[in-house]
Order: sequence, then C-alpha cells, then structure tokens
Amino acid sequence: MSPIRSVLVVEDEQAISNLVSFHLEQNGYEPVVASEGRRALGLLEKRVPSLVILDLMLPDIDGIEVLKRLRAMPACQRLPVILLTARAEEGDRVLGLEVGADDYVTKPFSPRELMLRVQKLIASRETVETASVPTVFGCLEIDEDKFRVVVDGSPIEISATEMKLLVELMRSRGRVLSRNQILQSAWGFMPNVTERTVDTHVKRLRQKLGAASPYLETVRGVGYRWVDSPPEEAFLSTGTDQ
Repeated sequence: MSPIRSVLVVEDEQAISNLVSFHLEQNGYEPVVASEGRRALGLLEKRVPSLVILDLMLPDIDGIEVLKRLRAMPACQRLPVILLTARAEEGDRVLGLEVGADDYVTKPFSPRELMLRVQKLIASRETVETASVPTVFGCLEIDEDKFRVVVDGSPIEISATEMKLLVELMRSRGRVLSRNQILQSAWGFMPNVTERTVDTHVKRLRQKLGAASPYLETVRGVGYRWVDSPPEEAFLSTGTDQ
C-alpha cells in the first residue's frame, strides 16, 4: 500500500482552504493547511510535502516572496507548486512562473480541475522515464533517478516541471516541437495551460542551463528544438568549419 501523499495548502480564506482540503481528502491526499506565509515556511522546514497549493495574497508576506524563499530551500527546489489566486492578470501569472511556480489556477476555480493539476504534477515528479535519454550531452549531464542536472561539472537547481520539459525536448532532439506538442507531451491534457506557459518555462530553463543553453534552440513562429548533437561534436563529426 502506497503512503498517503501530503499537500500543503497556503490559504488565508478558511472557506477556500476547507474546500480544497475536502477535495484533496476525497482524492486520497493528506491536506496540511497554513493561513500565513511564515507558518507555511516553518512547516516546510520540518516536512516536505508532495505538492504546495499557494495563494498569492496572504496576510503577512505575499505568495511570491514565499515562493522565492521556498525555492531557496535545498529540499524544496523540485517541489511542485501551484499558485491559487484571484489575481488573473497575465503579468502575475508570468511572474509566478518565472519565480518558480509549476502551474497557476485563478479564483473562482473548479475543484475538479485543481485536483487534475495536482495529480498531474505529483505524477510528473514521481515518474521516472524509461525512454532513451543521453546521460551526457556535451557539457550537460542528467541523472533522472537522482533528479540531478549538471552543467560544466556544477549541479543546477531544477524543478519537476523543468526536468520533465528538459527530458521531453532531449527525447525529440533534432526535431522541431511546436508549443502545442510540448504542452501535450510535458503537461498532458490540462485545462487553461497556454502556450505562453511553455515560453515562460523554456525561458527559465534556458537561463538555468547556462553553457548548455545553446543546445535549446528557438524556431521562430514554430516552437523549440533540442540540437541533434552538441556543437563541438557536430564540428568533429563533419570536419567542416561552419
């Protein structure tokens, strides 16, 4: 029997936290509720849950600051985070994704849709892909079992969604993937996840990849492509000066 997965709900409106907790329990999760950001951070220092549902508008410190501090914790760097908030402006969504959120749900929301997103993100974090992905690619090294990505000998911080995105791009290396194809392969069917979400995650992933970022190419008007081989390997194999 698999252990019950806990979900930290950071929400100061009791009616909403009660609603989310009810549906989490109905879907087999253990809800843990914090009505303040500092309380949530304290709980995370003691126990890392399977996922966090985080409101942006909290009475002490806002959700963006909580997210920044959460991502600074070594144990929480790949912890899936869903932002749940009434702030529906695109700028707020993009900022949340850039800071480190994996998904964004606006109020009012469908509990059923929220649970679908929870399930998808937890499954994405826990699933170890068996498809052929190179362990070493130029200056990039990936160990999926240990959830470790190294660039030029230095490990980088990466979230569960970024790892999934990286694996999907590398699996299709040499091929151009549209934003819609990336959405379907990396996120699956998830209502209201837009192509802008892909752009934001790719931008953040590229920044983290550093010296390995040239491997991830933008094909204007189409999507993205992971190069077929690292530039230095391509040079050696062709023997030509491009």
